[in-house]
Order: sequence, then structure tokens, then C-alpha cells
Amino acid sequence: MIMKKIIVVDDDETIRKTFFLILNKEYRVYLAKDSKEALRCLKKVKIDLVIADLKLPDTDGLEMISKLRDCGYTGEVILISAHPDLIELDALSRLSIGHFFVKPLDLDALNHSIEFLLCPKQEKEKRA
Repeated sequence: MIMKKIIVVDDDETIRKTFFLILNKEYRVYLAKDSKEALRCLKKVKIDLVIADLKLPDTDGLEMISKLRDCGYTGEVILISAHPDLIELDALSRLSIGHFFVKPLDLDALNHSIEFLLCPKQEKEKRA
């Protein structure tokens, strides 16, 4: 079985490491501390899921996702943030961001979202 590929984009090293430890048994996990690293990774690797923080040092997560979409990324996205009041709901829809989580993260709910977003299309239709 081919492992799905996830990139975690967060400037907090502890969060990146935590995601890696939680996800690396089932997925190929890439880590980026900012949007520049994420864009470089996406140019080299076909990523299935982006998990990105809203507040990044070089841009915000929504702007980064917009750039990824402009570069042709059509995969799934989960946005995370400790600042839910900064989210524009229409931007989530416009950028096809699948799910949004508030920090501190509910890891069980996050795992369910990851599984759902990465399951085959037929599985999603059965679950809906």
C-alpha cells in the first residue's frame, strides 16, 4: 500500500514534532516551519493533505493555501489556529479548506478528519 503524504506547516517546532510522532506510522509526514518551506516541498512531492497553522511567520495560512491552489495543489487542507476569531468563513469555502481546528487541538477529532479526508472517494460517499 502506498502511504499518503501529509505536510504540517507550523512555526511551532513542538507542534510539528507532535504531528510527526502521531502521524508517521500511517503516513509519510513532511514538516515545514513557514510557507516558503511548504511551497518548496510541494514542488518536489505530491502531497495529499496540508495541515497548516493560520499564523505563520512569513504570511498567514490562508494566503499560503491560496498560493498553493494557484500553483495547482488540489489536495485536502486542514487549517489550525489559536485565533479562531481571525478566520473568514467565506475564505475557507473559497479555498476548499476541508476542516478547521482550534488550538489546543482535539487529537481524536483531528485524526478522524485526517482519515476522512484521505479515504478514497467511494468511502466518503458511503459515510456522507
